[in-house]
Amino acid sequence: MGIDMQIVYLGFAGAAPLEAEAGAQLVRLARFSALVSHCHLAIEALRPGSSRPLYDVRLDLVTPARELKPIAHCADDDAKAAIRRAFDVAELALETAIGMERGH
Repeated sequence: MGIDMQIVYLGFAGAAPLEAEAGAQLVRLARFSALVSHCHLAIEALRPGSSRPLYDVRLDLVTPARELKPIAHCADDDAKAAIRRAFDVAELALETAIGMERGH
């Protein structure tokens, strides 16, 4: 089984390129499917309509036992960059969790 993902856009309508980026990043977490069953991705435009947009990305991981594991907020003027950074943080957290389970 893979990891399910729900994406929510706040302050703007969203876009297919952002969904594609999120889907590509989700593939990176597939090896952690024993630890994560779902994830919730929220992409919020903090300055919609501004000449200097800012996007806040929040990623929450949900375990098979339905425990919520929030990942730090990542903000950038490029939504794709913020998405990548959120998944970077998630991947590192999951690698650390596995290392702790193995006693490293």
